[in-house]
Amino acid sequence: MVQNVSRKNINEFVFTGFDTIEKPVAVGIVILTVYILAMLANLANICFIVIDKRLHQPMYVFICNLAIADMLYCTCSCPTMIGILIVGYKTISYVPCILQMYGFGLGFVMEVFTISVMAFDRLIAIIKPLRYHSILTNVHSVILTFLLWILVSAAIAIVPGTVVPLPLCSSTIKYVFCDYAAVVRATCVDPNPYFDLISSFTSFLMFGTFSFICLSYLKIVIVVVKMTSIGSKKKVFDTCLSHLVVIICYYGPTFILAVLTRLGVVPLQELELHVLSLEERNGLRVGTILGPSLVNPFIYCFRTKEIRNKILRIVSKVEPTE
Repeated sequence: MVQNVSRKNINEFVFTGFDTIEKPVAVGIVILTVYILAMLANLANICFIVIDKRLHQPMYVFICNLAIADMLYCTCSCPTMIGILIVGYKTISYVPCILQMYGFGLGFVMEVFTISVMAFDRLIAIIKPLRYHSILTNVHSVILTFLLWILVSAAIAIVPGTVVPLPLCSSTIKYVFCDYAAVVRATCVDPNPYFDLISSFTSFLMFGTFSFICLSYLKIVIVVVKMTSIGSKKKVFDTCLSHLVVIICYYGPTFILAVLTRLGVVPLQELELHVLSLEERNGLRVGTILGPSLVNPFIYCFRTKEIRNKILRIVSKVEPTE
């Protein structure tokens, strides 16, 4: 009964995470520019792969899925930030806030799961090259992708599932969009047990998928060491380089953000710590959202010969490289 009354009294939230920024419009324009570039680049990757039948292969199915997850991840956070900074629209209703929180979590978890599946794809391509096309067919890849979305959608239900029953006591969100921490802090309960719960859940997903990726590449390294041909080793390196860069772009900033925001401090010198301000925390969060989502499509555009040649043919009419 108390929960229902609380929700009637507080039916929308006000964002205050950007209130101390000196030049909000300039920051908003930067975020808007990067967001548009990220969306266009990911959409272009999807279009190139869908249109060109030669790219209808398992690896490109996963690249498309990663692009979709990137677009969802950005779209569930950036428009709100852009609206706050440029337009000055700082409010959001309760239901859209919960949906935004769920979509943001869904996009993030889909990214790490897709990267893990791509590691499995590279593993099969290198250790079972003759059976690759029978193990990972296009149909198998599409089915696996749909199963991933179903699994992740069910798993991430823990996010709204633990927040929705809580009574609300504050209409202020000190962050820049509706993520789990922001909404939990607006409730009447002690947030620490909920932070511990979501941290455990996130850590399990992050370290589980990262361990799987590491084991996959460990097996790849063992296979490569046994190779006698330098050309074969180089081919394996070229095959895995794009994916390795994507792994670094995703997991590097995410691990750093998780450590810094959880500890709340940054080591400056020996025995000296700098406490993270709210602005620094928000800046880190914006960087981890936009950075990988922008870098990923360009990595595959320029490192994947088929996509690169298609772009060259469309834009500059340059003969495709061999």
